Order: sequence, then structure tokens, then C-alpha cells
Amino acid sequence: MTARAQAPREEAAASRFRGSGGVPEVPGSVVRLIERLERAGYESWTVGGAVRDALRGNAGRAGDWDLATRATPRQVRRLFRRTVPLGIEYGTVGVFGDDGVLHEVTTFRHDVATFGRRAVVAFARTLEEDLARRDFTINAMAWHPLRRELRDPHGGARDLREGVLRAVGDPRERFREDYLRILRGLRFAGAFGLRIEPRTWQGMVEAVPGIARLSRERIRDELLRVLSGPAPSRALELYERSGARAVFLPELTDGLGPAALATVDAVRGKRAEVRMAALLVLGGGVRPAPILSRLRFSRAEAGRIAAAASSGPGPDPVLLANPAARRRWMARTGRRKLRGVFRLWLAALRAGASPSSREAVLGLVAAARRDQRCGVPLSVGELAIAGRDLLALGWSPGPRIGRTLGSLLEAVWEDPALNRRSTLLHLAREGVPDPGPGPARGHRRER
Repeated sequence: MTARAQAPREEAAASRFRGSGGVPEVPGSVVRLIERLERAGYESWTVGGAVRDALRGNAGRAGDWDLATRATPRQVRRLFRRTVPLGIEYGTVGVFGDDGVLHEVTTFRHDVATFGRRAVVAFARTLEEDLARRDFTINAMAWHPLRRELRDPHGGARDLREGVLRAVGDPRERFREDYLRILRGLRFAGAFGLRIEPRTWQGMVEAVPGIARLSRERIRDELLRVLSGPAPSRALELYERSGARAVFLPELTDGLGPAALATVDAVRGKRAEVRMAALLVLGGGVRPAPILSRLRFSRAEAGRIAAAASSGPGPDPVLLANPAARRRWMARTGRRKLRGVFRLWLAALRAGASPSSREAVLGLVAAARRDQRCGVPLSVGELAIAGRDLLALGWSPGPRIGRTLGSLLEAVWEDPALNRRSTLLHLAREGVPDPGPGPARGHRRER
């Protein structure tokens, strides 16, 4: 397309944008950054996701606004007092606005060579060169808050309006440059309800094997972004259709079928960990630990996800019929992790994927919460007596004290009314049965 033909389309896009009610409310601190850059003679624009989201009617946060400028990193650092070298080799400097928020300010650039996730870049003279290296048309727009002008050389505003996700330029080349763009594109299409343009979809599918070359941390981060968003099933279904899921979650032998997708959407709130547990439970009942370790989840995250997944999509009926068994299970799961289990059960129930009846799920959740409200102890540390009380009775230090406290905890699980100091001391004197190396002995207060 010639420059002459391109200019009217850009101007038309700018006009439609100004008249649509979606004009970006750019934070004042960002406007002042641009004013200072332009006074110094450096053309500067807001770019990226904040512009895209403003077109969609979402204001975004102050920290979402990034800038592209003709100034080099050295010139940016000379111009502003508070800066952080975020990626000098790629032209990016972090600049603090007068509101204390850090913004990425990146020199116009174009790619010289690309290697999957790595690229050799050179500084460019024009904004158009910079926008041409971006992944999708909806991310290749720039807004100038002083001139109230939208620069949209690739038709991103039109694609947003028509609900289309389209790669900038040749899709095959875009995805070969950076395989993370496949997962980003699937996330954008799912989160924004976009139809993927056929050539872009074909380029994605062909490039899917390259996902295996990405770092596990980047895959995990993209997956968590999907699971933290609204209706994650849309992006997850695209993961399945494109073959991306089979690359980084091959253990899910049942795949992401209707039950898994419906349950993920049915989790109330943006609870990525519970949703991850739902994928593991309903995608094939796999052991969570190896997968979570491979994807570099932290030990705390992996513990919470595994706890939610360990109880499956619904409760064991024995837990409702046997209060002592329920309390023993609660102690084994851990007080802080019970919420994740309950959220998964309730989501599976809402999605029609629970193997248990509504009465069983709601009854067990209610009974467990009642135990918690009533202060039923889940560890020997929560009993009304402690080892020092037995020492005060003249007992000698040793394993007998631990065994006795474990036996008392088992007795309290059978009858919570026993958890009174005088009653437990009486039971200890009378010789409460020793449970041996049973589960109660190992329960300690969570830290």
C-alpha cells in the first residue's frame, strides 16, 4: 500500500477513535513525560497494550502505559533524573513519572536478526519502523496524547472493531521471530473474544513445535495470565485445537475437554491456582508434583495447587458419613489449603463435572466449615492442653507425651466436646488408648 493510500486510513482511524468515546485517558504523569521528551526535540508516543485496551474501553492502570521515542537510552537518561536501565541493549529505560510510577521508555527500533526469543535490534528513525516489528495489529498502534492522534499503519483499530486477531506482516516470520507470540496470540484471542485470521492461525499451528524452545518460566507465566483472566476456557480451547497444550502439558492424556474447560470457568474469582488444579484433575488425573516442578512453580504455589488437586473433583462419601474421618482428612490437607479444595469441588459441581451429588458436596463443605467455626482442633498444638501440662503432672519427657497428645487428638475428632483442659487431663491420667504410629501423631500446627 502506498504512503498516499495509507495516510487517509490512518486519519480515518484517528477520527473514528476520537469520536468513539474510547479516547485514552492517559495519566497526567505520562503526558508530562511526553511533553518533556518533545520539548527536548524527541518525537514520543504511547504504545502497546494500554492503547489497545483504551480502544476497547478499558482505562487500565497508570503503570500499563509504555512510551516509544526517537530519543536514545543515553538521551533519555540525561533528560530524566530517576531512571532504571531495564534493557539498554534493547533500547529500554525505566523512567519514574512524577507520581512515582515506573514506565518503560523505548527507543524506536527495528529487528536486525532474531533467534526465537532473542533479537538483535537497531535504533530506527520512525515510529512506523517500530510498529512494523510488533506481533499483532491490535498491538501495533500508537497514541499521541498531546496531538490527540492515533497512528495505526496496520489497521489494528479496524481489527479490534471487527473482532479479528491478525499478525503484523507475514505470520510465519512473526512466530519464528518469537515463539512466545503463539501463546500471547491465543491469550489475546481468548480474552478479547477475537477470531484468528486464517493465515495467522495457520502460521501459529505450523510454529507450535517451537514452543518447546521457550523457557519453562515464560510458559508458566503465560498460562497463569490465561488462568487469571475472565473465561479462560476460550484461550485454553485454542491451546488444545492448535496443539500448544500437547507441547507443554503432554501429561494431560485426556486433554482439555468440556468438563475441564467448564470447571475452570466455574471457579469463582480469578483464582489461577484453583483453575490449574482443575486442569490437572480433569485433564487426566495426573500427579501434580512433576508437572508443577517442570513449569517452575514455587514450592508454596505447587503445595496449594497439589492440595486442591489431591482431593479430586468431588469428596469421598466417607468423609460426610464419618466426622472423625472428615477431621482427619482436614488435618492432612491443612487448614489454609482447604479453601482451594472447596472452591474446586464447588466449581466442578456448578460445571456438572462433579462425581458427587449436590447434597454430598454442599453437606461436606458445610460440615467442614462448621468444624472450623467451632474451633475443632486439627493439630495437637490446637488441643486445650500441651506437653507442658503433662510434665506438670509428673510425666517424664519422652515419646510417651507425643503419643498421648496424638491419642487425645483422635478422641477429640470423635467427640469435639472433649477438647476441654480438665477433660483431656482426666483422659491422660486414665490412660487414653495409644494410637501407635497413626496419622494423628504427625499433625502439627501449620506455619
